[in-house]
Order: sequence, then C-alpha cells, then structure tokens
Amino acid sequence: MRRIEIEKVTLNVGCAGDLEKIERAKKLLEMLTGREPKVTKSKRRSTFGIAKGKPVGVMVTLRGKEAEEFLKRALHAVDKKLKSSQFDSEGNFSFGVKEYIDIQGVKYSHQVGMLGLDVCVSLKRPGFRIKYRRIQKRKIPKKHKISKEEAIEWVKNNLGVEIIG
Repeated sequence: MRRIEIEKVTLNVGCAGDLEKIERAKKLLEMLTGREPKVTKSKRRSTFGIAKGKPVGVMVTLRGKEAEEFLKRALHAVDKKLKSSQFDSEGNFSFGVKEYIDIQGVKYSHQVGMLGLDVCVSLKRPGFRIKYRRIQKRKIPKKHKISKEEAIEWVKNNLGVEIIG
C-alpha cells in the first residue's frame, strides 16, 4: 500500500484564445497521443481580455501504460533533468517541452507548425480513489500522502531522471 505509481499524465497546450492555434494544438495532441483532445475554456474574465467561456487551450489526459510510455518519451525532451522546484508538496510534478519535435519518436508536421506543451504528472498510492459512504468525507491520512521528497526519490529511481537544485 506504500508503493507510488503514476495516476495520470496531463498534456496541455495554452493558446490564449487564438482559434487557429487551438486547431493546430488539437492536431498536435491527437498526433502525439492518438486520443481526442478537449478544448479548455476560460472560467472568468481575465486580465488578458478573454471573455468567460471562450476557448483558451487544449488538453489530453493519459492513464495507465499509455501514460508511462509517453512520460518516458517526453522526459528525453528535457534531457532527463528536472528541478526540485518543479515538484509540489503533494508529490506531483510538471515540466514544459519547448518544441514537440524534441519528444522521442515525433517528427515535424507542416499542419501543426512549431508548438510547445506542458506535461503534468500526478502520482498516487493505492487507496487514493476509495469511495466512502455519502455521510463520510474522503480523508487520506497524512502518512499515506506523497511528500515532495518521496516523489523526487521515486522519479530518480524509476524514471532515471536527474534532479537539479
């Protein structure tokens, strides 16, 4: 019950409301994952002048073996190096890929052009998704949560990543 595993890998391309860029980002994520991406919308009016409910980006969530395989390929794009500041207190981590052609096994597409993406990884322990009765609230004991240090150690050992700083 103490082992750590990947819960999900979320890929995100921010487009700042540019509809042409959103279409290219959809093609990119579909090309990378083989899944249909979801267009994300703004939740409230922002300082960037995008109205509520307007498209701002594209995302795809991967789970299981598919997530592990993509993560290993994406880590090659950053030379298998992450900063300790890229990990949060809950044991999750994120990194950016400047150009999608840096990902292992991906070739340039004229329809997509040059785009970058964010890769967000959520880690879990068995038992995180247990559903309780309606009366009780889901509470995960503090000792069962994943700390930043545990996540860093797991990434070093299982993915062969070097942690800087």
